[in-house]
Amino acid sequence: MRRRPGIAGLQNAAATRDKFLLVRANVAKVRTDVMQEQLATFRSQLDEFARKHKSDIRKNSVFRQQFHEMCAKVGVDPLASNKGVWAELLGIGDFYYELGVQIVDVCIATISHNGGLIDLIELRKLLCQKRKTDLGSLSSDDCLRAISKLKVLGSRFEVISAGKKKLVRSVPTELNKDYKGILELAQVCVS
Repeated sequence: MRRRPGIAGLQNAAATRDKFLLVRANVAKVRTDVMQEQLATFRSQLDEFARKHKSDIRKNSVFRQQFHEMCAKVGVDPLASNKGVWAELLGIGDFYYELGVQIVDVCIATISHNGGLIDLIELRKLLCQKRKTDLGSLSSDDCLRAISKLKVLGSRFEVISAGKKKLVRSVPTELNKDYKGILELAQVCVS
């Protein structure tokens, strides 16, 4: 017959388990500290990169989009605040808020022609005319980011997909599946 462990054996097992828990907690803390240090280093290098390439970020729409994608991968949102470090460093927040105001102007000016639905490509062309710049200086991604900032005004401004096209809705209405189907059918008929 096999003997069960005595009180001393149970106490030793409990002490060993407590030591393992302590070691595991220490390892987790060290890993967390290392990750936070690496993230801080990366953010400071990202700040340095942004300072170095400030003019390219502001002028080149493709570079600006790549910069936003890079920031999103590490959880940094340069558009999060108009008064943050990124806004002071790059002026990006101002760029998108200014673009948002211009989008509202164009949408209101064209509402009698399009009923409050404007193709994103047409919107870009009209914005470039308004800004007196070429089409390459303003990307669709820039327009989409500016429109996302307009959500604070309510649900009036929204980007909807109709087939392969993206339309900007600037009228307060609910577009259900029937409306979207009609828009897709109209797009096929026009093409």
